[in-house]
Amino acid sequence: MDAQRQPAFVAQERDASDALLEQVNQAIQSALPLRIQGANSKVFLGREVAGEVLDTRIHSGVVTYDPTELVITARAGTPLSVLNAALEDAGQMLPCEPPSYGHGDAGASGAGDGTVGGMVAAGLSGPRRPWSGSVRDFVLGTRVITGLGKHLRFGGEVMKNVAGYDLSRLMAGSFGCLGLITEVSLKVLPKPRLCTSIALEMDSATALARLAQWGQEPLPISAASHDGRVLRLRLEGGEGSVAAAHDRLGGESIDPAYWRALNEHRLEFFTDGRPLWRLSLPVSTAALDLPGDQLIDWAGAQRWLKSDASGSEIRRIVSAAGGHATCFSHGVEDSPFQPLATPLLRYHRQLKAQLDPHGVFNPGRMYAEI
Repeated sequence: MDAQRQPAFVAQERDASDALLEQVNQAIQSALPLRIQGANSKVFLGREVAGEVLDTRIHSGVVTYDPTELVITARAGTPLSVLNAALEDAGQMLPCEPPSYGHGDAGASGAGDGTVGGMVAAGLSGPRRPWSGSVRDFVLGTRVITGLGKHLRFGGEVMKNVAGYDLSRLMAGSFGCLGLITEVSLKVLPKPRLCTSIALEMDSATALARLAQWGQEPLPISAASHDGRVLRLRLEGGEGSVAAAHDRLGGESIDPAYWRALNEHRLEFFTDGRPLWRLSLPVSTAALDLPGDQLIDWAGAQRWLKSDASGSEIRRIVSAAGGHATCFSHGVEDSPFQPLATPLLRYHRQLKAQLDPHGVFNPGRMYAEI
């Protein structure tokens, strides 16, 4: 459907901002922590949080969407599947492909149970991330209830000028520790005209070397994954460029559903009972000798590891390569996120003190010290 012919979509569903603001103010007055959650689809990420549950799903709905402007605004409790369905109808998409990890049926359009607020708070991106950008790159504006009990729209009431931060993008990846996101405006893009996926058999070292080479060339690659035996690529763009790239690279066509299964951790690799680690590395990093089994994503910049090795051993090897490691299995590590160097920890503490001086928002979710 031609996005240019679509009328602006306006919906006002379940605006519960007053109720959320009241709950936050009561928490501040009572000095009681809040455990912010939407669908709870990412509860396995981070440390355990004790506190009164604040459920954002009472505050949902697409607020405005005009496909001609390439901007959609939705409340925090809006299911990602609803957001994606609206974009799909207009032939558009959120390019960073945020995963949901929900248990519901995502349908053809979407991402299961996860919510828009949880998507931004977690800041996780899918297979297209190295070529399109991260969640943070597509956040244009937010409404946030602050730790001072105020409901602010950034760009209007500019707390940015006081604190010195771009708070809308700062919320991405903050895991609810800095404020309660109530509304998000996101940049979207038209879907590519053609998408095809191919598989080529080769070992990991060869795959990483070729991906490094192809990264310097104008190839329409939008996803690249290697499981130790097979390199899978997704090619997206105009019909001519995709066809030419396929002819040059060769390989057998595969079901494009692979990328959604990878993004939502539904591949057989993820069913292994050992703890799951996410490794973030410089894209040019060679194959790493790590205990366990690896799945390469993001053309080598992100690698998934299934391993019984200790967190200290995994992080020692990954840090030596210039990267960091996050444990994606709940309860395995007391510090699931990469421990912060002293200067970074100081900055995090200062941010928390500026934005949540009473410490009510998800205390300790990311780090015990914050």
